[in-house]
Amino acid sequence: MAVHTSPSEPRRFSGRSGLHFVLIFGLVNLFADMTYEAARSVTGPFLASLGASAFVVGSVTGFGEFLGYALRLASGRLADRTRLYWPVTLFGYLVQMASVPALALARVWPMAAVLICLERSGRATRNPPRDVMLAQAGEQMGRGWAFGVNEALDQIGAFLGPLLVAGVLAWRHSYSLAFGLLAIPALITLLLVLSARVTFPTAGRIEHAQETSAAGHYPRAYWWYCASAGLVGFGFADYSLIAYHFSRTHVVAGIWIPIFYALFMAAGGLGSLVVGKLFDRVGLVVLVPITLIVAVYAPLAFLGGFALALVGTLLWGVGLGAHESVMQAAVAHMVSSDRWGSAYGVFGAVFGVAWFLGSAALGAVYDRSITAAVVLAVAAQLLAIAPLVGAVRLLRSRH
Repeated sequence: MAVHTSPSEPRRFSGRSGLHFVLIFGLVNLFADMTYEAARSVTGPFLASLGASAFVVGSVTGFGEFLGYALRLASGRLADRTRLYWPVTLFGYLVQMASVPALALARVWPMAAVLICLERSGRATRNPPRDVMLAQAGEQMGRGWAFGVNEALDQIGAFLGPLLVAGVLAWRHSYSLAFGLLAIPALITLLLVLSARVTFPTAGRIEHAQETSAAGHYPRAYWWYCASAGLVGFGFADYSLIAYHFSRTHVVAGIWIPIFYALFMAAGGLGSLVVGKLFDRVGLVVLVPITLIVAVYAPLAFLGGFALALVGTLLWGVGLGAHESVMQAAVAHMVSSDRWGSAYGVFGAVFGVAWFLGSAALGAVYDRSITAAVVLAVAAQLLAIAPLVGAVRLLRSRH
């Protein structure tokens, strides 16, 4: 049910309309994730088939992630200043959904790299304004749960998409055919997001609180949390590099690589639901044990056999799903609502820069020593604990 008020009245989501908004956007993201996560599940082997090295794979996917987060700085500020949350969101989805099927036309790795980066740029454009609307919608139901439900529906699509690609590769072993078929869920995504716009035309124009943080700055807890998330992002090897390792070492057969990615996404969806609910109850401290546990993903994925590689991939998914669901909810709790879009953008920029640097570094180190790459990934994850604890303490003292 849409929210209808007169122009002079504050616009707010009720518990029912907020849940409706979360669910309809969950369906949007289900098909969006089915599209782009299907492509990402084979990005590493696809680039390798076009002649790319491990360094190129790590750098391209890392730079794509950098754009996917860093450009949120611009889109978040644009959305806050103009209040054009829906137009910015719609444009981002359009760019992202058009880029994935176009990979079917790529015949050299530089062309594929451009499309990969364009897809990430579209995601960067639409995420901050979308997250502002989700944060507003989740006020009554609990923001951790709202983002957790949305992330879980994301992951259902991210689970199904790689299975579709795996089936196409088993049938025809054609990357072009697989990418071309992804035009179907991409079109469904665009139709659903337009439907959400029609159903909730006032989303994003809900009145913001007028008070801002002291001296116009973000609180210290926010910056400590940014530092922690940056270290986590640095230590997360992009799945493209993990898939490259599986393909190169033959630890995991080619047909299993997108299936592993699908299972990783399923684990992420479950993790986002559980951790999102726990966040509403205990706060940011829930990420401390999660980060410790997930730190062991790298030695399992890069040094183990088939079974241990699967466990490492599942842990990677749980960790990323947990951080994806909590980070948006946590930022909304730390920063005044009139600056949510900008705060999401800054946070995304920090995470994206760290992801890019980490992916490039891990790819370069991997070319020389797999063990050294594992040590680097684990060290970054463990170093993230200290600033995370600092953010937790500052939030507790504030409340």
